[in-house]
Amino acid sequence: MDGFIGRQAELSLLDTALANVERGGRSGRPGRALLIRGRRRVGKSRLVEEFIDRNGAPHLFFTAVGGSREGDLAGFGAEIAASTLPEARNLADFPAPQSWDAAFGMLASALPRDRPSVVVLDEMPYLVREDPTFEGALQKAFDRTLCKLPVLLILVGSDLAMMEQLNTYGRPFYQRGTEMTVPPLNPADVGRMLDLAPADAFDAYLVSGGLPLILEEWPRGADLWEYLSQALRTPTSALLVSGERTLAAEFPTETQARTVLGSIGHGERTFSLIARDAGDLNPGALSRALDLLTRRRMVSAELPLSTRPSRETRYRVEDPYLRFWLSFIGPGIPLIERGRGDKVLDGIRSSWTTWRGRAVEPVLREALWRLTDEQLPPGTNSIGGYWTRTNDPEIDLVGADRSPIAKKVTFVGSIKWLENKPFDSRDLARLVKHRSQLPGADDSTPLLALTRTRSTAPDIPHLTPADLLSAWE
Repeated sequence: MDGFIGRQAELSLLDTALANVERGGRSGRPGRALLIRGRRRVGKSRLVEEFIDRNGAPHLFFTAVGGSREGDLAGFGAEIAASTLPEARNLADFPAPQSWDAAFGMLASALPRDRPSVVVLDEMPYLVREDPTFEGALQKAFDRTLCKLPVLLILVGSDLAMMEQLNTYGRPFYQRGTEMTVPPLNPADVGRMLDLAPADAFDAYLVSGGLPLILEEWPRGADLWEYLSQALRTPTSALLVSGERTLAAEFPTETQARTVLGSIGHGERTFSLIARDAGDLNPGALSRALDLLTRRRMVSAELPLSTRPSRETRYRVEDPYLRFWLSFIGPGIPLIERGRGDKVLDGIRSSWTTWRGRAVEPVLREALWRLTDEQLPPGTNSIGGYWTRTNDPEIDLVGADRSPIAKKVTFVGSIKWLENKPFDSRDLARLVKHRSQLPGADDSTPLLALTRTRSTAPDIPHLTPADLLSAWE
């Protein structure tokens, strides 16, 4: 199975960065830095390894383990000596560096001067947290030495917030590196990788989140239920263990944030209901937890989209896989460990239609956003939903010229994502009624239906899974 379906754009960006190193800079400084970020287990390290294998340049690939500053310094020195850098063999007997200044000096002495090389520092946030001098040492080494050499320095990290901060004003490495994000595989990638029909590709995406490690264990051509029946019998399945490892890495000490994330994952979306489900947290504690979760891109805070201001914020888990894991897998692990994955599967079956109906909404909104301008009403620059405190009405899709307070609503839409029920005249009548309750919409506002099967309602444009999957083609 090709683990690089959907990765051609990222490989092309890496190739371009290395080509720029080879061409050199106008100021005689050929060295370049690239900061790569992405969620855990999306395949960042594997992507960089593939890039290195394809171009064949001398390289060093160091992965921080986060145990201690001394341990990572010793590991870095050992990796230099074992690398394919041309002068590395001369450093085999050198003692382990005692500081990052010394470590980067050791690296510079091993780099070639006459051809491009690649240096990768993986899991870099560990190094930043361990040693407050690391960023300054990296900046000094890059400015004084590395930028003058034909080297592509790739800095990789899963802590999205920290990786973004490294390149912000006031930080030592500010404006020294180009930023690149590695996303999960998208629904179209998932469909191609697993050879699934468009509707089934969306199901597989909702469960896997597009994580390559899960997709690699998914039998080609197997539908959702075939895969789940297999994975839930295996306690070491990537479907099971990836969620726990992600939470342990993201929240090693923040148990309150993890509790709040679990409440949102279980389906609670409003501030008051999350507080109640999380053990009657006081507002201050909950606000701090939600702020941490949103900063780490684990949770999205969303407002209704219309021409009227609203404070009805709702929260959802950002990552589709983690949303599925928190809803079903995490609570079911004790049963799976006792060999009763069949009971967990029964629970998923009984809740699947309702759960999927909510979980697919942000994915389909993104698909709409990616469609060409010709497929959406003119002036659509933002796509969201609309709700009130009482959910009367609650509208799946709202297009507008801007968000969260629009000047103009460009369309109103409904999602009907059921296997055997098309979007019909009753659904259309309900949508027309809801449109009349939406601030900024009127009888002339265009309507749109997204349906898993088909539409039998007259005079309303509709899009099917195949249409929506084309947004990523």
